Amino acid sequence: MVIDHIGLVVPSLDEGIRHWQELFGYSQCSDIVVNSRQKVRVVFLSKSGSITVKLLEPAGDNSPITAFAQKGGGLHHLCFRCDDLRVEVAHLKAKGARLLVPPEPGEAFNNREVAFLWGKDNLTFEVIDTTEKVGRTGAA
Repeated sequence: MVIDHIGLVVPSLDEGIRHWQELFGYSQCSDIVVNSRQKVRVVFLSKSGSITVKLLEPAGDNSPITAFAQKGGGLHHLCFRCDDLRVEVAHLKAKGARLLVPPEPGEAFNNREVAFLWGKDNLTFEVIDTTEKVGRTGAA
């Protein structure tokens, strides 16, 4: 597995995009996508030679990240890309990771399956087996 992106919760995508552009030189490289299952709005940012960043904004008061965003947000997850999502999820569970969200279509990934797990190191991580991102506009 390799790291595909880092996921950060922000109170506002517009402000988050602007912040990452001005402070770190990142550019928006995807469409803004509403993930109705996870109740978030997401966008991907990229910078040549650097890791992709996914910003997550609550898509309503009932989003699981609303309280986190109201506190200012921050690191939400690391996303690892693998060859076969279902095989890797079973392997990770056998190694002690706890399944938080079973494989389900990820709207930001053209409905390719994603899964979320929790590791013993208190890290929430996402697992995907695709490089697809909705509306990707760059090589990142």
